[in-house]
Amino acid sequence: MSEHANAPILTGPELQGVDDYRSVTDVFHAAVGNYADKPAFSCMGQTLSFAELERLSGDFAAWLQHETDLEPGDRIAIQLPNLLQFPVTVFGAMRAGLVVVNTNPLYTEREMAHQFKDSGARAIVILANMADKLERILERTDIRHVVVTELADLHGFPRRQLINAVVRHVKKLVPRYSLPGAVAFRQALKQGASREHREVQRELDDIAALQYTGGTTGLAKGTMLTHRNLVANMLQAGQAIGPGLHNGEEEVIAPLPVYHIYTFTVNCLFLMETGNHSVLITNPRDLPAFVKELQKRRFTAFIGLNTLFNALCNREDFRALDFSGLHLTISGGMALTRAVAERWKAVTGCDIAEGYGLTETSPVVSFNPVDAIQLGTIGKPVAGTRVKVVDADGNDLPFGEPGELCVQGPQVMKGYWNRDDETAGAIDAGGWFHTGDIAVLQEDGYIRIVDRKKDMILVSGFNVYPNEVEDVVATHPDVLESAAVGVPDEASGEAIKLFVVPRGDGLDPEELRAWCKKELTAYKVPKTIELRDELPKTNVGKVLRRQLRDEEQGKTQAGE
Repeated sequence: MSEHANAPILTGPELQGVDDYRSVTDVFHAAVGNYADKPAFSCMGQTLSFAELERLSGDFAAWLQHETDLEPGDRIAIQLPNLLQFPVTVFGAMRAGLVVVNTNPLYTEREMAHQFKDSGARAIVILANMADKLERILERTDIRHVVVTELADLHGFPRRQLINAVVRHVKKLVPRYSLPGAVAFRQALKQGASREHREVQRELDDIAALQYTGGTTGLAKGTMLTHRNLVANMLQAGQAIGPGLHNGEEEVIAPLPVYHIYTFTVNCLFLMETGNHSVLITNPRDLPAFVKELQKRRFTAFIGLNTLFNALCNREDFRALDFSGLHLTISGGMALTRAVAERWKAVTGCDIAEGYGLTETSPVVSFNPVDAIQLGTIGKPVAGTRVKVVDADGNDLPFGEPGELCVQGPQVMKGYWNRDDETAGAIDAGGWFHTGDIAVLQEDGYIRIVDRKKDMILVSGFNVYPNEVEDVVATHPDVLESAAVGVPDEASGEAIKLFVVPRGDGLDPEELRAWCKKELTAYKVPKTIELRDELPKTNVGKVLRRQLRDEEQGKTQAGE
């Protein structure tokens, strides 16, 4: 387990099978061959079998190859919530040899423009609900091919027309937009179905996806995940979770967004590879509708995170569900609290197995064995993975001593897209990825996360980087300077508190919050804003965020 008695390296079991495949699409075709008639994905009452997923993704791949000038290696942005169109688009794009750029559908125009331009995306598949934003920023990007889909495009007639009409005309959720040359998703599939799809073979070390994550510069940066990274992490998840799954037989609830690396790898890839059925929940924030969907199903597994488990357990209708089929619950994205884990067990009868990962590690690094869960830990390293902790000088630390968690393994990213300097800062000469999380290694092989090295704030499982919030706030004419910190929050784990020094006397905190909502995705908007005459700083003028956090923690402990 360790190379040196006082400098342990925890090592997962041997990883099997990565070199049996050349790409994610090889895994996809193997799954289709094994599970053709099994359900693959369901959403809003509509289900696609593996065979239907193969046919539709092949149609989309053929459209990309015959109706566009895209070449293998080009990037295609996907800006969709949890819909059946998501896996169809992902696998179609990969079968055409393209690189997938997953994009949050709640992004503001500023965030969209940055990610599309930075990635060099030349095509996009976007939900009609946010196409008006694309219209306003399109000329600032390299995008030349636009595919627009509506919510129920993969539902049958007449339900498709009914749902889409209600969304557009009754609920008025589709703002007017003009995108000359844009192609409707169903039209693209129809055109592709009449053409022959040429399978494009990618190699394990080719980039499969650009998954964007925050950075110390305040702008999101693209994590280059190769086919090897993703295939390895699928198989690593299988070896870690495998004893708790029956291939081709599970019905797994997937409420977290598929564009997020957690669900992208676990549901869209790993559960596909094992022939299992993912039930995509389009809007998990609508808890009454979410529970109604659960009432219709005898689900066997549930993948979520702490705040969602907590919210559901607070609902009487959820507590009244039949949980007799549920035998696996997985938590990730944020720390699982003991109180929530124990309440979930009391309500559902099922333990929660917590794992840990990052965008840069595809994401799974460690996982609690389903037959030996240790609450308060992130489990043990998955197969083919080595972890250690180091001090500020890079020296390896012994068991029980906190330090920065470092990871080696085939799931570690190739690097940051067009950011060699940031890559060099994250992956050292020995190939160790430095996570920025402070951890303790236990002698029994489990890992505990105790703190975060970076100033990152974790809101409902989403990373928020203070620099980005502060950079946006700095453009407000009445703001002199600001600092964003994370404070404890029962609903979201952490919430953002913004400290602001105004330029004059006219700044209204609630007006500033409303202004932030126009510039930032909802989870990045400060929950509270406090006006101050000055901010604590170092001798060289750097704002001391840690001092602000400590002040807030002191207030919490004092019961203020």
